[in-house]
Amino acid sequence: MKTTLSWLKTHLETEAALGAIVDRLVMLGHDVEGVENRAEALGPFTVASVVSAERHPNADRLKVCLVDTGKTQVQVVCGAPNAHAGMKGVFAPAGTVIPRTGSLLRETVIRGVASRGMLCSAYELGLGEDREGIIELPEDAPVGMPYASYARLGDTVLDIKVTPNRADCLGVRGIARDLAASGLGCLKPLDATPVQGCFRSPIGIHIEDHSACPLFLGRHLRGVRNGPSPDWLRSRLEAIGLRPISALVDSTNFLTFDLNRPLHVFDAGRLTGDLTVRFARPGETLLALNGQEYALDTEMTAIADKAAVRSLGGVIGGEATGCTEATTEVFIEAALFDPVRTAATGRKLNVASDARYRFERGLDPAFVADGIEIATRLMLDLCGGEASEIVTAGAVPNWRRRYVLRPERPATLGGLEMPPEKSAAILTALGFAVESQPDGQLIAEPPSWRGDILGEADLVEEVVRVKGYDQIPAVSLPRETALSRPSLTPAQRRAELVRRTLAARGLVEAVTFSFISTREAELFGGAKPELRLVNPISADLDAMRPSLLPGLVSAARRNADRGFPDTALFELGPLYRDDTPAGQALAAAGLRAGHIVPKQWRKKGREVDLYDVKVDALAALAAMGASVESVQISADPPAWYHPGRAGTLRLGPKVLGAFGELHPAVIDALDARSPLAGFEVFLDVVPEPRSGRAKPPVHLSVFQPIERDFAFVVDDDLPAETLLRAARAVDRKLVTEIRLFDVYQGAGLSEAKKSLAITVVLQPQERTLTDAEIESFSQRLIAQVEKDTGGQLRG
Repeated sequence: MKTTLSWLKTHLETEAALGAIVDRLVMLGHDVEGVENRAEALGPFTVASVVSAERHPNADRLKVCLVDTGKTQVQVVCGAPNAHAGMKGVFAPAGTVIPRTGSLLRETVIRGVASRGMLCSAYELGLGEDREGIIELPEDAPVGMPYASYARLGDTVLDIKVTPNRADCLGVRGIARDLAASGLGCLKPLDATPVQGCFRSPIGIHIEDHSACPLFLGRHLRGVRNGPSPDWLRSRLEAIGLRPISALVDSTNFLTFDLNRPLHVFDAGRLTGDLTVRFARPGETLLALNGQEYALDTEMTAIADKAAVRSLGGVIGGEATGCTEATTEVFIEAALFDPVRTAATGRKLNVASDARYRFERGLDPAFVADGIEIATRLMLDLCGGEASEIVTAGAVPNWRRRYVLRPERPATLGGLEMPPEKSAAILTALGFAVESQPDGQLIAEPPSWRGDILGEADLVEEVVRVKGYDQIPAVSLPRETALSRPSLTPAQRRAELVRRTLAARGLVEAVTFSFISTREAELFGGAKPELRLVNPISADLDAMRPSLLPGLVSAARRNADRGFPDTALFELGPLYRDDTPAGQALAAAGLRAGHIVPKQWRKKGREVDLYDVKVDALAALAAMGASVESVQISADPPAWYHPGRAGTLRLGPKVLGAFGELHPAVIDALDARSPLAGFEVFLDVVPEPRSGRAKPPVHLSVFQPIERDFAFVVDDDLPAETLLRAARAVDRKLVTEIRLFDVYQGAGLSEAKKSLAITVVLQPQERTLTDAEIESFSQRLIAQVEKDTGGQLRG
């Protein structure tokens, strides 16, 4: 939201300095992103007269101009088509910095002719987008006068960041109202005196669905003369970056920024019959004012006459009924449009307009009538003519609501002691209707322009911010115990351990959107209606993610497209599924793509597979304190994994996660490249380590560890994990490690059998084991494995 200081003072009676105004805006919650004085950059530029403009001897499109600067005459080579003798323009001498480009203007020779300055365009001065010709000033412009002074560009421009809830401050008057309520001046009265209608409007208004447009006011003006806007209007629009078009169009733009009242004017001579507010019909299109043609759908609010759609309510008008210099009669539109439907229409069509920006945030429902009266008076003053009676369709929505502010709440909620009478004075200054009760409570009715006030907490915020956030005393929190509490909860500490573990394994952390497209969500078991977004920020981000993997796959695909196919990524974040508590769960996910690249030049890389991500998933579980030896792996992964190259991690009935290579169909649907292997571990499901049962400290033994190899013949469908679990149960104190090192099928074994070979590491702690003790352990291990697996020791 931009305004100039002088523009602000048309609504605010104040003697406050610029610095005080900026500081107060910040304390009121309106960040000031920029304060610009355009006259500073335009200091060297002066009004000059072109004494002569001769054709360049060596270039057809250049002219050699003799320029009178008021002090001397300077030769300038100019390429502007409108440069001619007798005109007055803006001159920049050599040594000047051009505002638009920041480049230093130097004396130069162009096609053999010296040029010692420049005649400037509005584009080069940063005052507009017109670069076709140089600025041409009126004949009475005084030669030698600083251009900034002549053009009244010395006014300071404020760039104010308005938060989304404060739609009322998207107009200069809203900013002035806040400043006045804070005591920095007085708000000037606004003249909204009705304009007497001289005739009945020949154009009527009809509304088919009042949910899309609850109120529409219209007025017909005839006998108008649409020409250039006066200097005061042009300068205000140019100061905030708008291009003046014509008096009628500039009037609507001015009121949009001045009073936060978007309007639209139709060339009434181009309309056919009455206007109807309705939903667009299949096949209808609109050639808009921006020159683009849009295909409409049945969810869009259209304003149509008997012939065609003429405008999209709250978004953009149509070119066919736009005002031109030949316009002699207009129809003014002042309406209320549904914010959600307006926002959805703008996003679908990718149309960003000042009107849409305001309608989708909510406008003052009680100011529609005043807005059309003020617009009527302004257009009649600028363009002449006479006005019809106002045509009305619909009614003002019921905006009145009342909330109670208890006297203690500013202190308990905002940290600032405020007497009830002071709170009442602040709210009254902000436009609230306040009733004081005998017990000190205040009953406050928000004004029509404050649709963001929805409860007592909002009333407290208003009181505290106007009083000043800097007035809130700093109070230390009381210490409940002598010892400070840890800053992280156990769950947060476990998540951080998982993050560090995965990073140590060579995976790079990524942060992706919690929103994905419905198509992607369906691939991963999501896109349920209750997890679809009603008002998405983008059409392809309309569903809550049921898995972290889609975002990681998209990141890997973007890396591959840029020449980095071998990636290893992980993410910790929430996923959203209807089968999880509260509809969401915290998960850790990882994705490996392409090849595992060794660090030795003599070794070749290999493609990633399910075993790589299995180890990643088990490492994450171990980091959380889970007993990895107790985790079971079953061959029933979710549908987005490869059915023969994936698994599910379980602990009893609980599903801790899943891992494996992604399904080829999923990879194709995501436009990614194989191989891709991923995992997900559900952190909320992993049980916390038992407290009170501290593990004994691990001591390095002085005795030599002993390794023994065993090979068992088992059924070929027996998981290796079953055999390993049976071996681990023999003597957990003595055994430090059991690992599988060989799987064999072939000669010497029947077709239904396979051989699993394991290495068992024994680590004595108190003394060296005797041969008898080692043999006893071996027999116990063999017996246990044969009992649990039905296998036999391989001879």
